[in-house]
Amino acid sequence: MKQPQVRRRVGVIMGGSSGEREVSLRSGSAMADALEARGHEVVRMALGEDFGAELASMVTRSRIDVAMLALHGRLGEDGCVQGLLELAGIPYTGSSVLASALAMDKLKAKELFRLHNVPTPPYYTVEASADLADLEAMHGSFGFPVVVKPRGEGSSLGVSKATNMAELARAIEVALDLDDTAIVERFVAGTEVNVGILDGQVLGAIEIVPKHGMYDYEAKYTPGMTEYFMPARLSPTRYRGVLNLAERAARSLAVSGACRVDLLVTSGENEYVLEVNTLPGMTQTSLLPKIAASAGYSFSDLCEAILDRARLHTPARRKAAERAPGSFRTDVVAPLRLVKSAG
Repeated sequence: MKQPQVRRRVGVIMGGSSGEREVSLRSGSAMADALEARGHEVVRMALGEDFGAELASMVTRSRIDVAMLALHGRLGEDGCVQGLLELAGIPYTGSSVLASALAMDKLKAKELFRLHNVPTPPYYTVEASADLADLEAMHGSFGFPVVVKPRGEGSSLGVSKATNMAELARAIEVALDLDDTAIVERFVAGTEVNVGILDGQVLGAIEIVPKHGMYDYEAKYTPGMTEYFMPARLSPTRYRGVLNLAERAARSLAVSGACRVDLLVTSGENEYVLEVNTLPGMTQTSLLPKIAASAGYSFSDLCEAILDRARLHTPARRKAAERAPGSFRTDVVAPLRLVKSAG
């Protein structure tokens, strides 16, 4: 097997406290195995449910050269861990703090899509403080069916389809159990297509056909529950258009590294972007490895390519590249404490 040009001490960070913890552990284990097989020294960093201080301690003690992020969902994919790694001076895979936060926040992502003329389904939001007795007035002439989802979850957690007011009320309650804001999105009948991108290079598009209803959490992670067609069954012209739209969506959020863009392709020749995933799953049923395989990347090649693109994103951090990995910048942290004590 091809060996890496530079053998590094890699911390594969997985687990965490989100609803996608088990998927993260599976992604992390698969990536760690692949990197070990290619000759890297791998430190498996499986985080517990309450991992804030635990992660800081792990990073300091592990003396890793680089962090391979296999986290999914809140507190792992949303910029929080990325910020800690920036402070620690540890290069990491995936997008910057800001891009990670924007992509994970479905509302902000949709606002940026609209700003950059990237088509996305119409929507409105319902806050946890809202009185659902007024739901009919809030919904107005929006129509049915709709899809309801939490503002900041992934892997289709808390996502429901509603075809009437009673179902809508229940779907909003489910979403608000996971987040303070629910997004009510117009249901678009179409084929789900996912596009894989590696640091700006579009790898291809895969078509997803769940065997039973929506492409939900069960359909995503249960082998045999979904059919995949690679490449997506589109005309050459439309296929190129989908790839171009996905690249525009990723660029609108300034994502980097490996990402996956989820779209809907309709029979009416329209495409809509649903979301951009900055840390896509890397399990046996995950889509990015399937897409990358069609572009000539084995799973271990993909892991190596993702690792090669690890970096710090805050410009000031580049000046401190000679500092030992894992040593936190006290010149950044101390002033923050002084400001707090002065208030």
